[in-house]
This record gives sequence, C-alpha cells and structure tokens, in this order.
Amino acid sequence: MSDKVEVMVKGGQATPAPPIGPALSQAGLNVGQVVAAINEKTKSFAGMEVPVKIFYDKQKKTYEIEVGKPPVTALIKKEIKIEKLATVGEDKIRSHAGDISFDALVKIAEMSNATGDLKAKTKQIVGTCQSGNVTIDGKQPKEVMAEISEGKHDSLFTQ
Repeated sequence: MSDKVEVMVKGGQATPAPPIGPALSQAGLNVGQVVAAINEKTKSFAGMEVPVKIFYDKQKKTYEIEVGKPPVTALIKKEIKIEKLATVGEDKIRSHAGDISFDALVKIAEMSNATGDLKAKTKQIVGTCQSGNVTIDGKQPKEVMAEISEGKHDSLFTQ
C-alpha cells in the first residue's frame, strides 16, 4: 500500500465528509464501501474518538484499515459516563469530572498506548485523572499515586 489517510472518527460513525471522502475519492476508491468498513471495525468504540489509518493503493484500487487505540481521556470518559473531563467555570474553579474505580483504571492502563510496565502505565493514567479532575475510589489522584509508589497495589500489577 503506497498512500495513507489518518483520521480520528467516532466509533461506528465515520462519514464520507472531509477528510475521508475527498482523500479517498481522489484515489478512485469506493468511499461508501471504505466508510462502511471503518464503521464496522470501530463499532466497539461507539461514542469514543478512535484513530484510524487507511492505507490504499491507487493503481490496484485496494485498501486496508488499521484501527488504533482510543486516547486515554476517551476511555476514562466512557468509564465514568461523561462527555467532558473537568472544565473551569467563571469562578476559575475546575469542576469535579467524576470518580473512577482503581480496577477500571488498571483496565484502562492495560488497553492504553502508555509505555512501560503495568504499574508505570497505571501511574500515567492516574496523571490523566489528575489533570481531568477525576477522583479514584473517592481519593485525589496524588494520594493514589503515592499509594502506587509505596507498593500498596503491587498485587494487581503482577501477572
């Protein structure tokens, strides 16, 4: 495959609108067919933005679709069933976005593109919770980060 298009799509909701349609129609591909294939491959990520790469060959009129992993923020938002993480109000105070369980946090770490072992990945997800003002089992992320560093949750990280 010689060319590619990289896009972010809502799981199962890709459309032939830009940037997908124009790029693929220039390549002579059946845009409707490609969009249907993208939607089929991303339907398990319904409601989440997911990165998609479409590799195609103009001469052969063939394509391959590669679905990446959703961003950590999308996984957290899906888990706590919210549209947006913390926002800053007119009073300059960040709103509390929600609460997530530690087990869900570890599950997200396993699915994420974060680097390192599971403990390191989980710490990165805790950092995302910190910036998004998401508590973990009712605790502030800094407190949970200290617990991880102290080894309190090590039994969850051994496989």
